[in-house]
Amino acid sequence: MTAAAASSIGAANIALAKEELQLKSNFINNGGLKKNCYSVTGYSLLLDKQSRRLHTPFSSSSIRAVSTPVKPETAVETKRSKVEIFKEQSNYIRYPLNEELLTDAPNINEAATQLIKFHGSYQQYNRDERGARSYSFMLRTKNPCGKVSNQLYLAMDDLADQFGIGTLRLTTRQTFQLHGVIKKDLKTVMSTIIRNMGSTLGACGDLNRNVLAPAAPFVSKDYLFAQKTADNIAALLTPQSGFYYDMWVDGEQFMTAEPAEVVTARNDNSHGTNFPDSAEPIYGTQFLPRKFKVAVTVPTDNSVDLFTNDIGVVVVSDENGEPQGFNIYVGGGMGRTHRMETTFPRLADSLGYVPKEDILYAVKAIVVTQRENGRRDDRRYSRMKYLIDSWGIEKFKSVTEQYYGKKFEPCKELPEWEFKSHLGWHEQGDGRLFCGLHVDSGRVKGVTKKTLREIIEKYNLNVRITPNQNIVLCDIRPSWKRPITVALAQGGILPPTYVDPLNITAMACPALPLCPLAITEAERGIPDLLKRVRAVFEKVGLPYNESIVVRVTGCPNGCARPYMAELGLVGDGPNSYQIWLGGTPAQTILARTFMNKVKIHDLEKVFEPLFYSWRLKRKSKESFGDFTNRLGFEKLQEIVDKWEGVPKSSSRYYLKLFTDKETYEAVDALARIENKTAHQLAIEVIRNYAASQQNGKSQ
Repeated sequence: MTAAAASSIGAANIALAKEELQLKSNFINNGGLKKNCYSVTGYSLLLDKQSRRLHTPFSSSSIRAVSTPVKPETAVETKRSKVEIFKEQSNYIRYPLNEELLTDAPNINEAATQLIKFHGSYQQYNRDERGARSYSFMLRTKNPCGKVSNQLYLAMDDLADQFGIGTLRLTTRQTFQLHGVIKKDLKTVMSTIIRNMGSTLGACGDLNRNVLAPAAPFVSKDYLFAQKTADNIAALLTPQSGFYYDMWVDGEQFMTAEPAEVVTARNDNSHGTNFPDSAEPIYGTQFLPRKFKVAVTVPTDNSVDLFTNDIGVVVVSDENGEPQGFNIYVGGGMGRTHRMETTFPRLADSLGYVPKEDILYAVKAIVVTQRENGRRDDRRYSRMKYLIDSWGIEKFKSVTEQYYGKKFEPCKELPEWEFKSHLGWHEQGDGRLFCGLHVDSGRVKGVTKKTLREIIEKYNLNVRITPNQNIVLCDIRPSWKRPITVALAQGGILPPTYVDPLNITAMACPALPLCPLAITEAERGIPDLLKRVRAVFEKVGLPYNESIVVRVTGCPNGCARPYMAELGLVGDGPNSYQIWLGGTPAQTILARTFMNKVKIHDLEKVFEPLFYSWRLKRKSKESFGDFTNRLGFEKLQEIVDKWEGVPKSSSRYYLKLFTDKETYEAVDALARIENKTAHQLAIEVIRNYAASQQNGKSQ
């Protein structure tokens, strides 16, 4: 570091310390005393709300700005993770990233690798290649509600070709991921996204991530209010210190005007939530202990996997459909570590109900409770779910209420949840249509990418990304429906009725070759896995319209939310998966570990007995997840252990599709050449025929 740079950082550190030392003392909890511990170049300042005593100094070479309860008579430095030190010394997520980006090296150092996450990027390398590592960067956008303007979509499409690997990936949090950007192109790509009214700020890192909401552009009071609320929460929790724009557009601001209620809620410090006069009034210099996820939805619509989020917010309306307030759920999260039972996926608990005018204050109070009390020593336990699991929901509610300034009301009763894909053609409610399109694993590439680009550009359409890695074309005039349908068919983009039901609900993370955490395949492996599941369905006599929720991840971090699946496959070794069972189609029950270390070539030995038993012993319309939970894992394991194969009498030939056994066998022989089932090949032929007939009518 140059002397000038060191001087600049030192001055910035002192300024930051002055900001943080102005923080109001926290609330007195049940008659006890909570203090804030800060240090400035060697002095530990323990601010006692009653006596304002200055406690014992200890050696330190930098600012410590973590609000941490400290016992009055001890000034022992709290253990913190390495990332906490990086954040502390970064001058609000700037240094040393700003210097690392200027070097000729293809990669950046460890500290900068952590900091660039806050800017929306991960450093990666291709694990398929041997020899010297070929570094690149993945960029992730931030799109509250999954909303993507026409301008931004076209820009992202161009960037994928010019600077990426020629594909766009739609994520499980309604964002884009752009892979393969090399270091020297980062600023060009980032600035292009910003100048096209996009952002990657906070898409990764220890702060609020993208806020989910149903992707359907219904013009109804509840859906519109959910989307507005998601936008406001995203704005409330967006970093304010300007590090993002300083880094990528030389300080030029590209932010739209914020709603007054967002500004008011952010600035309010009547209950000691803020760092007064700080560049980051909510986050301070340390931001949050770990990632933080929020979802907003309406009753019945669980397209957002509500209970997997740190905060889940549900619009509650009166009998006239007017939104009145929100039910709030807290403490969901998917990530875990293999062979560490102290880490686990968790569903959110009910926290309470708040009137609509209080939602931003309630969300802020929850975030601050996690900021002040979440663990910062071991990142494996830093998510809010571990704080709530340790405290219990009642203590968490009590502490949050002191930052909120009010008591939470009991949650309102809601109807049952269901997964809504929002695929196919629908009326928006304003005279226009939207069309939801299935994209396998969210990977937009090849002819699909070209076709979507042409349609979106020609009709000037805005789009939305769904939490299930699909895309919705919005604001379509009724007169455009036919030509768009024809263009989609010509590009091989099928209506959902022609897509295998297994594919409709399946999800996979990218995993290999670029994700550094992947243990085995996910996105590249799921097409074959789904074919194998379908083949087993056919073998045991389950009909084509039968489906289950299958999710695959290459590691236990759970990006594709496998712990909510009816059949979750979680990489636990090379070509090996942990099998999770017991999630449900509505995404309301947590799956559990059924088997470990199942080699990929042995999966049928587990699938066949399970699916055969489900067909034979299920109750009327009972889902696979409900069936596995009813029978219990001990009984299921016994069935798997004693399995001797499908009885010959159970085979079916799908006579509704094949008029005779001979035809079935002939098609089956052809299908095997292409590694398909007879039913899959027959459906494919029918689809192609239907598409050609449809094209002929349009000419």
